[in-house]
Amino acid sequence: MIRLENVSKQYRVHSGDRTVLKDVNFSIARGERWGILGRNGAGKSTLIRLISGAERPSGGKIVRDMSVSWPLAFGGAFQGSLTGRDNVRFICRVYGVDFERAIDFVNSFSELGMYLREPVKKYSSGMRQRLAFAISMAVEFDCFLIDEVVSVGDSRFHEKCHSELFDKRGDRAMIIVSHVVDYVRERCDRAALLIDGDLKVFDDVEEAISAYHAL
Repeated sequence: MIRLENVSKQYRVHSGDRTVLKDVNFSIARGERWGILGRNGAGKSTLIRLISGAERPSGGKIVRDMSVSWPLAFGGAFQGSLTGRDNVRFICRVYGVDFERAIDFVNSFSELGMYLREPVKKYSSGMRQRLAFAISMAVEFDCFLIDEVVSVGDSRFHEKCHSELFDKRGDRAMIIVSHVVDYVRERCDRAALLIDGDLKVFDDVEEAISAYHAL
C-alpha cells in the first residue's frame, strides 16, 4: 500500500510561499487503479512527483510499502552525457535489476536500435520517451504512475505501450493523473478530484467525473 497522511506542499516564490497541496490524505492498495482529475495547475503533477519520491512533502508523510515507478515516459531524469544503454545500466544498479535481461527488453521494445549506443542528449523528445517507457516496463514496479495520457510515438507504438502496461500488467496498482475524463473512465475503478490543492476522494468514478465537470 501507498499512504499519504496530511501531505502538504509549498514552494517559495518571490512574493512568499505558494501552497500547492493542502493536507492530502489518500491511499492505494495493490491492484487498484486510481484516477486523479483536476484542471491545469491544480497540483496533479506535484502530487505524482511526491508519490514517486522525486520531491519531498513540506508537511505530513508518505508511506510506501510497495515499489513505485517514476512518471511513465518521463525522460527528464536521464544523464544526457551517457548513452541510452549506460542509462539502462545505471537504473538497473539502482533498482537491483539484471542488466542483460533489461537491456534485451529495452532494445526490443523501444525500437531505438543503434541509438541506444548514442548519448541521450542527442535524442529527440520522442526517443527519450520511448527509452523511459521501456525502462519502466523492464523494472517491473508494483505501482505505476501515469502523468497524463500515455502517448509515446506513433499510433502503432502507442497501442504497443498500452498493451504492455494495461494488459500485461493488469494486476499492478496504477495512479493515473489526467484532465481527460474518458481516459480515466476507461482505465480506473476509483477516482479523486484535485481542486486548488485539496483532494476529494470518490468511490465511484462517474461521481468524480460529474464533480469535475461542475468546476
